[in-house]
Amino acid sequence: MTGLLVVTAVPAEAEAVRAGLTDPSTTVLPVGVGPAVAAATTARLLVLAEAAGRPYRGVVSAGVAGGFAGRVEVGATVLGSVSVAADLGAESPAGFLPVDELGMPPEWLGGGTALAADPGLLAALRAGLPTATVGAVLTVSTVTGTAASTDALRRRHPDAVAEAMEGYGVAVAAAQAGVPFVELRTVSNPIGPRDRDAWRMREALAALTTAAAALT
Repeated sequence: MTGLLVVTAVPAEAEAVRAGLTDPSTTVLPVGVGPAVAAATTARLLVLAEAAGRPYRGVVSAGVAGGFAGRVEVGATVLGSVSVAADLGAESPAGFLPVDELGMPPEWLGGGTALAADPGLLAALRAGLPTATVGAVLTVSTVTGTAASTDALRRRHPDAVAEAMEGYGVAVAAAQAGVPFVELRTVSNPIGPRDRDAWRMREALAALTTAAAALT
């Protein structure tokens, strides 16, 4: 068995993680943007590693994220207690219906729409990142960009601290392979009306480099 597999969406995130690593057995690779490509690429990496007789001991979905104002600050580090498929469902006159409320069994959804982090991996990261905020991280295919959609997410997910685009997909791939999973994010912007001027990507990437030292 080899070390951790850390997957990011884009190369800049992967470079930030590599810059802070202290464990040479950790592999860091960008797998693409969005839950579908992240899941497919992660699954392929896990299968190839297992077939080669060098399975990874865990998978970390890492990168930058939007944070819910009042729950986490820009530049902060977030550890996902659970990764949630927040926009997988159906619209209705009464509002959004999560797909697991539509009568679909959990096995059709890769284990459900909310996949918990591995307790051991989460505990290790919490020990190494004692100031990190722990909570649900939402996975969305469309980044939230209005006050109305932000308020709707707040109401549906009162324990959520951040949103990103890959975590749930990576979690499904890890679950299907029987490999422990956890999500690590640093906050680049507040969730809400789209405002590129409010993004602090440099600060978030620097925070990701600092957080990477805990990936052992």
